[in-house]
Amino acid sequence: MTSGDPVDAAEPLRVRVDQDRCTGDGLCAQYAPDVFELDVDGLAYVKADDATLLTAPGSTTAVPARLFLDVIASADECPGECIYVTGSDGTSVAGPAVSTAGASSG
Repeated sequence: MTSGDPVDAAEPLRVRVDQDRCTGDGLCAQYAPDVFELDVDGLAYVKADDATLLTAPGSTTAVPARLFLDVIASADECPGECIYVTGSDGTSVAGPAVSTAGASSG
């Protein structure tokens, strides 16, 4: 998916944050506070459905359909390029993998 592509709200999305790349800017928590939160270490993490902060490396969480666009915007705008949004089949929807795949050389 690239900017401007429609989001299929019927397809469940998952999101994770790579804390090794996180710069702690907090844009993600501003865009989607129900999904992202900065912890005491200053880095962003995803939250479970019950708002529990998931601090284990590689933790993913489901993206509520009402927040699809906010989470995708978080991934697209993240200065650390550390937010990965995937479809139910594991295909990248937003984040660094999509940005890299869509980049052309030359």
